[in-house]
Amino acid sequence: MKPAIAAALSLSILTSHAWAQEDAIAAPEQVLVVGQRPGPGLWKATRDDHVLWVFGTYAPLPAHMQWRSQQVEAILAQSQELLGVPGMSMNVGWKDSLNIITALPSLIGARKNVNGETLQQVVPPEVYGRWLPLKAKYLAGEDDVESLRPLFAADRLFTVATSKSGLTGGGQITDRIYAVAKEHKLKLTSTGYSVALDNPRGALKDFKKSAIDDLDCFTKTIDRLETDLDGMRVRANAWAIGDVDKMRALTYPDQVEACRAAITGSAWMKNMKGAEDIEARVRANWLAAVDKAVTANRSTFALLPVASAMNAGGYLDALRDKGYLIEQP
Repeated sequence: MKPAIAAALSLSILTSHAWAQEDAIAAPEQVLVVGQRPGPGLWKATRDDHVLWVFGTYAPLPAHMQWRSQQVEAILAQSQELLGVPGMSMNVGWKDSLNIITALPSLIGARKNVNGETLQQVVPPEVYGRWLPLKAKYLAGEDDVESLRPLFAADRLFTVATSKSGLTGGGQITDRIYAVAKEHKLKLTSTGYSVALDNPRGALKDFKKSAIDDLDCFTKTIDRLETDLDGMRVRANAWAIGDVDKMRALTYPDQVEACRAAITGSAWMKNMKGAEDIEARVRANWLAAVDKAVTANRSTFALLPVASAMNAGGYLDALRDKGYLIEQP
């Protein structure tokens, strides 16, 4: 179910790949690091002589960076299990997956505004006026974007704008980690929380008809692209060279929370069985997976968005509250 709802979930429900810490202003930085880079060091969580190593993922990252960390590869080689990034998925089962395929035209339609409205009709004039120059700069010729819900239009704009600014989603990092883990025969464990859809076709139809309060997501995406592209380059470079002190000092306008809330706070999601308090469920699922893995293994390796590792009240603070000893990189 990737073209529409899953795309929204990947944008909005997975924990933010960003950090927001002390009040600092990122200086302009036009050149992105290239060549082989190590990324940040690892967080270490210990309980009863069993160790959890946490790697902080981040996006966007420099497009031409080649990531290689001898520390990560050495620890993966001595570990027994790899825990994936926390997030949410929708389980439709094999039989229902076939229904998703046959319902693809409806799924694509779910990306569009209800009743065939355009962006100009659903967002305030002053916000639409700010959208137009960004669209002209990054999405020239993509007139179909005007029919999309603000959430999906914002996602498309942000993806293309960051790509044209020398940044990429960072998937090559997790791909490399999984490749090394498979090479060393680690157990691969998903930590995602899954919501079962009893009636996928009906859920898609409901989504297509449902209103979503995604103006805040749309506006904050515009805010970020107007003011924060240099800041994104600074953060990407800081991650790439492993400058954790600089990572902690940076702040920026974050649209991810607003885009996540557009989905998690919608009536469509709240009415779905098992999706109540979804953020708390995702967090609890990850913590349970950690406890199980650490009990079973001498060494466990986990992927975690860097914000969840660094921010006060994040996932590592929750581990500390459970009695783990946390060591910073």
